[in-house]
Amino acid sequence: MFKTRKEIVFVILAGIFITNAVVAELIGGKLIQIGPFVMSIGILPWPVVFLTTDLINEYFGEKGVKKLSFITACLIAYAFLILFMAIIIPAAKGISPVNDDQFKAVFGQSMWIIVGSLIAFMISQLIDVSVFWFFKNRTGDKKIWLRTTGSTVISQLFDSFIVLGIAFWLPGKIDFETFLSSAIVGYTFKLSIAILLTPLIYAGHHLIKKYLDEGSPNKE
Repeated sequence: MFKTRKEIVFVILAGIFITNAVVAELIGGKLIQIGPFVMSIGILPWPVVFLTTDLINEYFGEKGVKKLSFITACLIAYAFLILFMAIIIPAAKGISPVNDDQFKAVFGQSMWIIVGSLIAFMISQLIDVSVFWFFKNRTGDKKIWLRTTGSTVISQLFDSFIVLGIAFWLPGKIDFETFLSSAIVGYTFKLSIAILLTPLIYAGHHLIKKYLDEGSPNKE
């Protein structure tokens, strides 16, 4: 473990990926309003997930992203299981600074949100890696922006509509008009951030390549 620089890079990227994905799911039940539009606060950590997904894709391949995505989905499910147990165990009355109602109001997300989040996460990640390698196989090491932005454009279109559809629209928490506008706003936000992150993709690519080259046994 940690015998090579590549292993260290993978562990760091995987840690960043998992942390932001889990946090995004935990805070996803809160809706915010920007002007006339409504979207989930859970979209805030996702740009970091995009960034790490693309870097893992670049250096560890399709299998690396798929395995990490499945592991992350299991960890998200585990996190919700622990939260469910924490909700049903009563708080110490008169002692706990947070009572049961307050705790449940923050963490008591419905099964619809859990199911919607997991389904949307896995579908979007599998689409992302497939599109990424579609462009990668045709452009080689050139046009990093095309495969990173292209994969995000398509995968997040599915993610934005699936998670809101299952978590909020199907159970009747929001009407169809709100669902449609929220999904479009969320998708536009994530797409805009993904485009703005393009320089960071190039910077991350450069730093990782430099770090790995410096540790190469062939380096003079």
